[in-house]
Amino acid sequence: MHWPFCLALCPYCDFNSHVSRNVDQEDWRRGLIAEARHMRGLTGRRTADTVFFGGGTPSLMEPATVAALLEEIDALWGLAPDAEITLEANPTSVEAERFRGYAAAGVNRVSLGVQALNDRDLKALGRMHSVAEACAALEIARANFPRISFDLIYARTGQTPEAWAAELTGALDMAADHLSLYQLMIEPSTRFGELYARGRLSIPPDEAAAEMYEITQELTDAAGVPAYEISNHASKGAEGRHNMIYWRYGDYAGIGPGAHGRLTDGAGQRYATRTLRDPAAWLAATSAKGHAIEAIEPIAAAEQATEYMLMALRLAEGADLARYEALARMAGETATIPPERIERLIASGHLVQQGRRIAATDSGRIVLNTILAELLA
Repeated sequence: MHWPFCLALCPYCDFNSHVSRNVDQEDWRRGLIAEARHMRGLTGRRTADTVFFGGGTPSLMEPATVAALLEEIDALWGLAPDAEITLEANPTSVEAERFRGYAAAGVNRVSLGVQALNDRDLKALGRMHSVAEACAALEIARANFPRISFDLIYARTGQTPEAWAAELTGALDMAADHLSLYQLMIEPSTRFGELYARGRLSIPPDEAAAEMYEITQELTDAAGVPAYEISNHASKGAEGRHNMIYWRYGDYAGIGPGAHGRLTDGAGQRYATRTLRDPAAWLAATSAKGHAIEAIEPIAAAEQATEYMLMALRLAEGADLARYEALARMAGETATIPPERIERLIASGHLVQQGRRIAATDSGRIVLNTILAELLA
């Protein structure tokens, strides 16, 4: 479920986020429930294994809104007894006070957008919290949720590999069971993108960023939270189950402005769904017709095979070649990756293979787009 509202737009973020300080919680509750009911008609009888409240800033939702949405999801699909229910939160002191309400509503995992552990860089990233507030929010989260995660961004302006190593060491001492560690990417449609294009913003060179990636792998491995996906690290059993559904190419329903979904019907046809991005247009559509889905598009079998490989090779567990080939065969096509391509990448140290499963190595994941281009050429 996508909640699109923020108190301010971060200059690096290109998500579907909008600044609004006057959101009618009841209107948005009705809209999200209406679209969930419509989506239930598309999915048929299923069980909801995971729920993810993403944004925007979902921690701007009232706990009562979260409770109502979870009650509706349970009524429509039935929540699995061990369902993972995650809510993204900004660690400002005001929002942290809501954590007890979210836990009572049924949220059992929180993901904190910490992003940096020094106040200067937090300000440069447009964040509205301080390091002290982030640490306080983390303590409150730890007291209320059985599972917590937080995000950090590296390869920031002026950051050195040594500085990142020190910061990450401090983050690992904060004892979360899951960390999302992202390299700063300059997206053209953002404020950072504008500044970068005008030569007014610099980021570390590729060589320094690659060194920071290697430091990330070394330190997280040593701390017992290795990478299970390119940017995500967890202790054993603490992997984010919701995002694993994406990377394992499972089915998920996307509800809210700009939400995407992947659904498979009873005949095995897979569809991509997409909702209207603009919050006002989305809300109006849900009021007028009960949903704001603007596209339901069938995905060709060969495209499904490609999508699966693109997602699965992000994971440390890698991709199943038999599944890749089975997806392509649904269209009567043959899509076997020539063994010599795999052998070349194994010899170069970028891939490993065990039986019918291939996986990118640490050095392979850092150049994954190149690896995929060679495999799927």
